[in-house]
Amino acid sequence: MSAGISPVIAEDVQEILARDLPWDQLDGATVLVTGANGMLPSYAVHTLLALNDTRGSGLRVVGLVRNEAKARRILGATLDRPDFRLLATDVTRLDEFDGPLDVVIHGASAARPALHASDPVSTIKANTLGSFKLLDLAVAKKTERFVLMSSSEVYGSQPADVRLIPEDSYGGFDILSPRASYSEGKRAAETIASVYAAQHGIDARIVRFGHVYGPGMALDDGRVQADFAANVVRGENIVLNSDGRAMRTYTYVADAVAGMFVATFRGTERAYNVADPNGMVSIRDLAQRFAEARPEKHLARVFTHPEDAAERAYNTSQFLGLDSRALEALGWQPQVDLGTGIDRMLRSFEG
Repeated sequence: MSAGISPVIAEDVQEILARDLPWDQLDGATVLVTGANGMLPSYAVHTLLALNDTRGSGLRVVGLVRNEAKARRILGATLDRPDFRLLATDVTRLDEFDGPLDVVIHGASAARPALHASDPVSTIKANTLGSFKLLDLAVAKKTERFVLMSSSEVYGSQPADVRLIPEDSYGGFDILSPRASYSEGKRAAETIASVYAAQHGIDARIVRFGHVYGPGMALDDGRVQADFAANVVRGENIVLNSDGRAMRTYTYVADAVAGMFVATFRGTERAYNVADPNGMVSIRDLAQRFAEARPEKHLARVFTHPEDAAERAYNTSQFLGLDSRALEALGWQPQVDLGTGIDRMLRSFEG
């Protein structure tokens, strides 16, 4: 295992590698991971390098990042490994790649919601132009596999009675809103991957992640799971600006990445949802779980509107998560429950 990886991430990676998967299919491969300093892509990098450490797989991993200084902070000693190469460039400017290229895992994307409105041009470019660049490169290099890290955002608005969204349920959204730069960009990236697969025979797999949490998520990310973790780490009460009754499926990062590899190795469909069905929880309850994870800090939930603090029956329209039955049929099961995952996430910042 790479020196400098936190004990929590090292434990997670070993659990991923313990999955019954044909890891030998990657022996000797060169794998490009874009967005390598992000939470999900960085876990993919650590997993691939751990195959070399534990199985002698002979992998060569290239991590593409836009911000080299940030990559050095996040990936640390991984950058010094002889089987890893850092490629500091924007994915939209990637025209050449030295040497062979067997697998591409495309995770370069502005995942933070604040960026979708503040920098919508870069957001949509990474998913559209970036996908074109990578797939043209894949054609030139005769790359065997292309894996797109996509998002539940592609589903748009759903009927009020939908609790879990299946892979074929597409709703609409306001395509003229700058915020659509992420949703529309992901939809376009999926179509781009699909047409290259059809025309050039690339084995393209699309993995749609829901709400993922865990080590590697920046505390200033802007999503509620990051906000709650930041509150706990700083010893602050958790403030909710709504009643927090909306329910979503939250999946621990190691389970999500394991799901990506299950879809990659065993999948026969183009796209798969990755979501822990047992991670369906309301935002208010998620806040409570984070507060209770460190009882010695005596943290509480605080509602900015007192009437929101009252417990009320949940409306079914508040439920919205991803249906992962197609992935479960391939043998994937989440292994880290919400309480354990929250504890691991907090430990990664406390250690």
